[in-house]
Amino acid sequence: MSISYHANVSLGHTVPDRSQTVSDWGGAERPLVIFVDDDAKVREALDELMQSVGLDTISFGSTQEFLEAELSDRPGCIVADVRMPGVSGLDLQHRLLESGDEKPIIFLTAHGDIPMSVQAMKAGAVDFLTKPVRDQTLLDAIAAGIDRDAKQRAQARIVTDHLSKFALLTPRERQVMQEVAIGRLNKQIAFCLGISEITVKLHRCNVMRKMKLTSVGELVHVWEALPEGVRNSVEAQPYPAKIADAGRLAISHRPAMAF
Repeated sequence: MSISYHANVSLGHTVPDRSQTVSDWGGAERPLVIFVDDDAKVREALDELMQSVGLDTISFGSTQEFLEAELSDRPGCIVADVRMPGVSGLDLQHRLLESGDEKPIIFLTAHGDIPMSVQAMKAGAVDFLTKPVRDQTLLDAIAAGIDRDAKQRAQARIVTDHLSKFALLTPRERQVMQEVAIGRLNKQIAFCLGISEITVKLHRCNVMRKMKLTSVGELVHVWEALPEGVRNSVEAQPYPAKIADAGRLAISHRPAMAF
């Protein structure tokens, strides 16, 4: 879902009129915007701005305070100052990524530090905004962050569903799924795995049924969506070179024709 919030004023001045704001989230779980800034006045202004567009917020005066907090798992994003005492905003981003938390982050800074902004964006930041920032610019970035988080969550649910079905496959069925996904024919798979072509077809049917797939294209898509570690856990079967070697050997040993 595409989300937008609108305001016509600048941050830290007047709060936008509710009649001129839009919060289009449908019936989904309400998003939460997390502010991390050591300036209490900035936190207060940001809280007021979010309330004016109907967004829930929670604020922290330091990254350490945020990291120690126990928050409910809700869609949303983080708005953090880059330069803070102790753990900086960039350090916060690094720690979250290391822990597997991909919550979108928007950085605010009082200094136009280009190298720092490049580093943050390369690490996946939604935006890098210089204070003072226009309310609408910030709201647009927050909308983009919430939208990204919603999509990431939806994709995570899909992958979790794939994994639950993948867990039902036998080791051999997983191998066959891998072989089909990389484009090998039944006879090639049979040779690689040392089984009959009929057995390969049986395993393919089981894979399609257990994974609830309807086409090879869908199988390939699901296979590629599985985490890399899961795909790598399936024992790869390199296509034996001896097939081609056998052909070349037969040709080399063919008796010369007399003319």
